[in-house]
Amino acid sequence: MIGQIESYDPDKQTGVIKNEGGLFTFHLEDWVADVPPDEGDDVNFDADGTIASNINLVGAYLEPPKAVKYKYLAAVLGIVFGWTGVHRFYLGFYRLGFAQLMLTVVLYVTGLPGFAALWGFLEGALLFGGHINKDAKGRPLK
Repeated sequence: MIGQIESYDPDKQTGVIKNEGGLFTFHLEDWVADVPPDEGDDVNFDADGTIASNINLVGAYLEPPKAVKYKYLAAVLGIVFGWTGVHRFYLGFYRLGFAQLMLTVVLYVTGLPGFAALWGFLEGALLFGGHINKDAKGRPLK
């Protein structure tokens, strides 16, 4: 069946898929795609009553991914505010952005703030150069 993700709770790792046949619940264990589910994603799934299983993105094999994030915006964020990890948050790498923010706090406490700024600056340069060219969902950058 084909449907659309109506809601997804990453904390509980559960969600709801809707289609013309009704609503179907799912758990992340039944997710097949490489990227995590997101509200509004079109999916193909098997239904057993009101439970969805073997869920995969429909767009994953119909069309190539479309760019939605801007490379130069991420690069400027990395160079100017890279020490906070904001460029990683913008690109959807939330865990890496949080780790970068925590490392910055630790480096500032220990008196080494220059190293925190260096990481973000280097990633900004890599974004400008095109070496980092995809967001967290694997889509190319504009």
